Amino acid sequence: MSGPHTDFKGEMSYGDYLALDRLLDAQLTRSASHDELLFIIIHQASELWLKLALHELGAATELVKKDELSPAFKMTSRATRIFAQLIQSWDVLSTMTPADYLSFRESLGKSSGFQSYQYRLLEFALGNKDRSLLAPHRHRPEILARLEDALARPSLYDESLRLLARRGLPVAPAVIEREFSESYRPHDSVRAAWVSVYRDPTRYWDLYELAEELLDIEDSFQQWRFRHMTTVKRVIGFRAGTGGTPGVPYLRQRLDHVFFPELWEVRTSL
Repeated sequence: MSGPHTDFKGEMSYGDYLALDRLLDAQLTRSASHDELLFIIIHQASELWLKLALHELGAATELVKKDELSPAFKMTSRATRIFAQLIQSWDVLSTMTPADYLSFRESLGKSSGFQSYQYRLLEFALGNKDRSLLAPHRHRPEILARLEDALARPSLYDESLRLLARRGLPVAPAVIEREFSESYRPHDSVRAAWVSVYRDPTRYWDLYELAEELLDIEDSFQQWRFRHMTTVKRVIGFRAGTGGTPGVPYLRQRLDHVFFPELWEVRTSL
């Protein structure tokens, strides 16, 4: 009985496939602080999860556009589980005390999570469009181009509302033909359309399931935002963020934004 393969001369190994040399050499600490490595790894791992979330939500949006909901649901469900992983990452980071963080904070310079372009792409994909958020990326033309493209494209919710209209539900043309580079605002016709779906789930089962998938995404995303805010509050209190943001007050304000407002409002109307 043969054992595991051990001769990798001319063969691709596990480390080769995952490019582990590059990946594990990317944690470049800039201080002697023990806790800086934790800080870097948490944020690098978060960026990898964001990359996967964008991959899944982008593909799901295209499938909704094609009225192929069953495979889209697998991707939206996966995105929800990605956010669960991101939520748990704050549990690890919260083991860092204020003294731990202050031991290397100056090494961060003006860098800040506020400058994460993948986070901006994610918010744009979910419908929170804001052109002013492009400003921190103007020094990177290739990144700026991706953000501008995402800003102009319909979000997952926009494509969902277009699908409602194609199915004969009375979504107003002003919603379907709106300027997609602007953040979505709730509309009475959309609320009425979702009420119809929720009052007759047997007739609109896949649309009903779509609504619940969207809510799962937003629910988990908001939990991630909340844990971000509480972790920052625990570690730095109400200090300003390194990138010039107000810190906790800014993060608390972001909790008020709702991606899919009518799906929350419809509960009151049933």
